[in-house]
Amino acid sequence: MSNVKSSADEIAVHGQESERYYTRFNGLQKCLHTVLFIAFLGLAATGLPMRFSTNIWAQKFALYSGGFGVLLWVHKICGVALTIAFLVNLKDLAERVLIKKEKGIFWGPTSMVPNFKDAGDMLKNFAWFVGLGEKPKIERYAYWEKFDYWAVFWGVTIIGSSGYAMWFAPFFARFLPGWALNAAQIIHSEEALLAVMFIFSIHFINAHLRPDCFPMDMAIFTGKITEEEFKTRHPQEFERLKAEGKLDEKLTTKPEKSLIVLSQVIGFLAIAVGLILLVLTVVAYFRE
Repeated sequence: MSNVKSSADEIAVHGQESERYYTRFNGLQKCLHTVLFIAFLGLAATGLPMRFSTNIWAQKFALYSGGFGVLLWVHKICGVALTIAFLVNLKDLAERVLIKKEKGIFWGPTSMVPNFKDAGDMLKNFAWFVGLGEKPKIERYAYWEKFDYWAVFWGVTIIGSSGYAMWFAPFFARFLPGWALNAAQIIHSEEALLAVMFIFSIHFINAHLRPDCFPMDMAIFTGKITEEEFKTRHPQEFERLKAEGKLDEKLTTKPEKSLIVLSQVIGFLAIAVGLILLVLTVVAYFRE
């Protein structure tokens, strides 16, 4: 880590780089997010045509994709990929708690569990929106990031379990009443629709389209943020790490340009596809 720090200092001194970079997400977190958003896009792109199968655009999409049977097959593959990512996340959490004895997983400044500060930050943020106060100082995770995380956690659990119940209906019918499988179909469809609406509107705005990171937050793709971004978006974490003498441990090198370009292409493509699906969903929903 000292070599990284020395290298960054040397570059800054020679004027070749005006910003230092800090690690925001590790490799596993970046990998899981990549699988998550690709699988979710796949699920949305295949699930929505089946949900609105009587709509013209859905029928044409299915026709050019090889039919609804092909869409269902791809839908299941994406569902399995998302399930694996979900289980890997649980395994990582279990290892950090039970084996590594890592503190702060469930409570503290680095936890994804909502706390009283998040409630205060939300109220302060709403007041700041209308000019009635200062912008709150965000720690490692903002309240909207925690909401996103638990929304996905809830969604994968509910949508996934109902989806597998339909996929393996003969097995589940051995110990579940008939109405439960009918309920699973309704739950899967409506919860998935809610997830699509949320991800392609609220999440996109919170994560990428808000003013301080428009048009895209690159941190989840590169795993790194500049010092200025760190101070602006997560000022309380920056101040805490500085006070604890741990800030330099986060110091890293500038992300490669090829990685930035690739991330931008993939990110913009994902946002474009998501927004198109959002519009088609709204149109199809009100035409039912």
